[in-house]
Amino acid sequence: MERLAILVLLSLRICSAYPLHGEMTQGHPSMDLAQQYLEKYYNFRKNEKQIFKRKDSSPAVKKIQEMQKFLGLEMTGKLDSNTMELMHKPRCGVPDVGGFTTFPGSPKWRKTHITYRIVNYTPDLPRESVDSAIEKALKVWEEVTPLTFSRISEGEADIMISFAVGEHGDFYPFDGPGQSLAHAYPPGPGFYGDVHFDDDEKWTLGPSGTNLFLVAAHELGHSLGLFHSDNKESLMYPVYKFSTSPAHFHLSQDDIEGIQSLYAPPSFDATPVPVLPVSPTPKTPAKCDPALSFDAVSTLRGEFLFFKDRYFWRKSHWNPEPELHLISAFWPSLPSGLDAAYEAHNKDRVLIFKGSQFWAVRGNEVQAGYPKGIHTLGFPPTVKKIDAAVFEKETKKTYFFVEDKYWRFDETRHLMDKGFPRLITDDFPGIEPQVDAVLHEFGFFYFFLGSSQFEFDPNARTVTHTLKSNSWLQC
Repeated sequence: MERLAILVLLSLRICSAYPLHGEMTQGHPSMDLAQQYLEKYYNFRKNEKQIFKRKDSSPAVKKIQEMQKFLGLEMTGKLDSNTMELMHKPRCGVPDVGGFTTFPGSPKWRKTHITYRIVNYTPDLPRESVDSAIEKALKVWEEVTPLTFSRISEGEADIMISFAVGEHGDFYPFDGPGQSLAHAYPPGPGFYGDVHFDDDEKWTLGPSGTNLFLVAAHELGHSLGLFHSDNKESLMYPVYKFSTSPAHFHLSQDDIEGIQSLYAPPSFDATPVPVLPVSPTPKTPAKCDPALSFDAVSTLRGEFLFFKDRYFWRKSHWNPEPELHLISAFWPSLPSGLDAAYEAHNKDRVLIFKGSQFWAVRGNEVQAGYPKGIHTLGFPPTVKKIDAAVFEKETKKTYFFVEDKYWRFDETRHLMDKGFPRLITDDFPGIEPQVDAVLHEFGFFYFFLGSSQFEFDPNARTVTHTLKSNSWLQC
């Protein structure tokens, strides 16, 4: 294949293996598959007609053994059932090479900061889920190299990421569901570095369908300059497989050595830092700790966010397994140890509170002009901080809880309602101040107080269930 345009095609062909018992004639479907497989991935010349001749020294036998060695099969030199079964499995469409390696000439980015742009989206997933999957896929490589990545929303990025079907302008058309999953180009100018996903596939966040994170991480490895590995545990092994959830994914040592052969290990600032008396760094919270409490709770475009210290859990309907992230990984300018948060659905933004200030975020971007003072919302000077906040979609009202009282804010008029504050115990009997966080879902208010959570029915004006605060995290 010429180096001018080395295209990485991740192709998927699902069918049952054909057990071979003896000779087959030219034109047999399995013989044709084997011929095509060796031609495409192992540089077997088309004029060779010796695949099924029983000569150990024939070019066909040597090519079969080469394939078997690379893919971890017994080197029989024959098209046995194990070999044919593997030929039918999902795999990447470029020729195979041994060990970790790079494209011919070892192309790589000649800088450490790389931009990327998501040009369009698949209808299979919410945009935020696609953004997150791509971000996590890049993070996999960022953690073991000096590389950093930033997303741009317009113009030409180093890595342009898009979803397409059929012919899409690069002379390598996709072929419908169940065949090519994606393809990518090695580093370079123009279309080099770009990643294309076949939108005829069913893109998912879990084990069913095709996991976007795993395919993206593999393809972005190619965008950074990696070829294929013969290590079955490697992300860059040619065969697609769902081996672990994205939340527990780690690169193999083979992947790490491969990418570091191009970009070196991550660099660290060796400048001595003076030792200062500081508070101990908060430990990573355990989601099923029976004493777990939350600083703040909010929704975000169909997902649930549970904040604790400098972390938050992210839980969605599409991925029931909660994901733990650093707040700074999504919103670098936000503080840790938040007081309150809520999503104003009619404005597509989440308001984050700490002390006397609040921030507005839309997706993973903090909006310009923030932070602002909480008193711009209409609170009296005596209010120094917000304990909890929640938005009621039906009324477009936001409830702010402060010590033993609460205020109600009209998101449409952007004004506090008259007649407030009121006592929490008067309108929410059974709920004791001071609350940590509140959610409004399924027609109920969920009040979080320490490690306990109270489901409150506003129509019956009563607490209907008492739960653990972390029951939302599958505990």
